[in-house]
Amino acid sequence: MAFLADALSRVKPSATIAVTQKARELRAQGREIISLSVGEPDFDTPDNIKAAAVDAIRRGETKYGPVAGILPLREAIVKKFKRENGLDYAPSQCIVGAGGKQILFNALMASLNPGDEVIVSAPYWVSYPEIVALCGGTAVIVETQAEQSYKLLPEALEQAITSRTKWAILNSPSNPSGAAYSETELKALTDVLLRHPQVWILTDDIYEHLVYGDFVYKTPAQVEPALYDRTLTMNGVSKAYAMTGWRIGYAGGPEKLIKAMDLIQGQQTSGACSIAQWAAVEALNGPQDFIAESRKIFEIRRDLVVSMLNQAKHLSAHCPEGAFYVYPSCAQAIGRTSAGGRIINSDVDFVTALLEEQGVAVVQGSAFGMGPNFRVSYATSNEALEKACAKIQDFCASLR
Repeated sequence: MAFLADALSRVKPSATIAVTQKARELRAQGREIISLSVGEPDFDTPDNIKAAAVDAIRRGETKYGPVAGILPLREAIVKKFKRENGLDYAPSQCIVGAGGKQILFNALMASLNPGDEVIVSAPYWVSYPEIVALCGGTAVIVETQAEQSYKLLPEALEQAITSRTKWAILNSPSNPSGAAYSETELKALTDVLLRHPQVWILTDDIYEHLVYGDFVYKTPAQVEPALYDRTLTMNGVSKAYAMTGWRIGYAGGPEKLIKAMDLIQGQQTSGACSIAQWAAVEALNGPQDFIAESRKIFEIRRDLVVSMLNQAKHLSAHCPEGAFYVYPSCAQAIGRTSAGGRIINSDVDFVTALLEEQGVAVVQGSAFGMGPNFRVSYATSNEALEKACAKIQDFCASLR
């Protein structure tokens, strides 16, 4: 009898964490490394949010709270969904978890049986198919194309749906591509889903506030109210409020699903950190100026990175609508040899050689289910981005 669970054989380690660790090791050896691999804002959490956490500690808000989250936070989530998404939820329809990952885990664990399928469009966030596998389901990967801005098309969604499909995961703006769906594009997808009543929608809106230009953000249940009763709308405070380490994710959805998720969480972690929850109350209810200010900075960085990457030989970078990632293709670099003598047979070879020869850490596209590409996070300073992109240009120019 094997000691470890069979499910582990279906799960791969996180490539983004692996790249970050490799960069740390090289840095420890004295190398200058510029990391463009981390998916978190480089800004500090706003002072009013930190002050709310300190106040909570002083008030003694340090005990176990309800599994689903403290009522003031769930009430703040209700107000947020109404204010920003036009969605009406009661506190009993909302749940708070230790980050967005726990929300996803709990939703899928509460609903998947062996043989159930979950539609995931590629490129995808690395954890989607792994969470599906750990929860006993089967991820059905639907590839997108650069020509369609890496967006899932309605006809491709329709083709992927079978009698075993239980969920379709939609992520807008996307990690890793930054692609964001307009209201018209979402309506085309929701029209398909309306025809398949057995399919639930899990929408990951974590990058909701990071959209640029005149893009207007919409979420699926807002676009198609008829899907409200089978949509779980997931979000969190990590990206918009620079609170990644606070580990607060949340969701609104049908009460029967929320109760099932609450049951699982009650035997798993119980409620999320009480101090972090009070900080999240301030994030959602307090001043929102920080979001607009950081969005302007991110947009400038996006334009800088896209411009410099498109000036590099053998690269092609689409300009994304949101998030803080660019997902350039390195297809023209395949088959070439780096200045250090490494043959570039894949995007893994490309990012490995780039890290070892130029000290720039990015993540290979194959980790996100689609290559040859690589993901660049521009959640760092303009100075670091300019230096890193210049090194990428030098690396690409050296390929023979």
